[in-house]
Amino acid sequence: MNRPRLAAALLTLAMLAPAARAIELPQQRLAPGGVARLALGASSEAPRASYHGVPVLVLRDAGEWTAVLGIALAVAPGRAMLTLQRGDAAETALPFTIKPFHYAEQRLSVAPGQVDLSPQDLARYERERAHLAQVVATFSTAAPETLRLRQPVPGTRSSSFGLRRVFNGQSRNPHSGMDVAAATGTPVVAAAAGTVIDTGDYFFNGNTVWLDHGAGLLTMYCHLSAISVAVGDTIAAGAPLGAVGTTGRATGPHLHWSVSLNRAMVDPALFLGPTD
Repeated sequence: MNRPRLAAALLTLAMLAPAARAIELPQQRLAPGGVARLALGASSEAPRASYHGVPVLVLRDAGEWTAVLGIALAVAPGRAMLTLQRGDAAETALPFTIKPFHYAEQRLSVAPGQVDLSPQDLARYERERAHLAQVVATFSTAAPETLRLRQPVPGTRSSSFGLRRVFNGQSRNPHSGMDVAAATGTPVVAAAAGTVIDTGDYFFNGNTVWLDHGAGLLTMYCHLSAISVAVGDTIAAGAPLGAVGTTGRATGPHLHWSVSLNRAMVDPALFLGPTD
């Protein structure tokens, strides 16, 4: 084939080839409880990334690789490192900076037994905490098709993520999810397609469902009045999984919705679109 014809053939193939798809990524907030989007450049093979020894989600975004990293609320602001490995090459470190972010304080009154736990309730909580640590460590190999999530239930969502919780005058861990006010029985749907990896009735969270969306992205739905899925079910985005309730430690009917990324609870609002 002569050069003009070869050039024309290559141009035709390029036009027929599918364009690199731009992934809908969450908003970036380089702060505790936020998300870092770190550019890794272009390569034929996906780099492997980890943060403090935990695998990190890596996506091909418009032809280049991007690490999407959850930053835990307990992380101190300052210099941080993402560990990278490309093929058989030695590991390298990609530095980034975690900035301070101010979260407000919230004071709540609940039943005394849900703050100062009895020995029996404390033992139950410790068992549940060990189990949930295993759930949070889930890392399936298939990456999610999108990181744009939908609000699981209609209603007014609070900006309570990261609030320092003070129950009956006693300080506790910051709030690690988003609360959405809705009437008891309102259907709760999956924020994205995923697999049910855990259901249960937990001391603090009440009736709860966990979904695995792939590569360390998980969502949790708490205080449900009913659960309509089982472990192992694969459900589509928007499929029902339960109903709003007040089970567990709840002062009124609402959904507590959490997003976990590489074992870090991060602000769900960063994954919602402007119209959600």
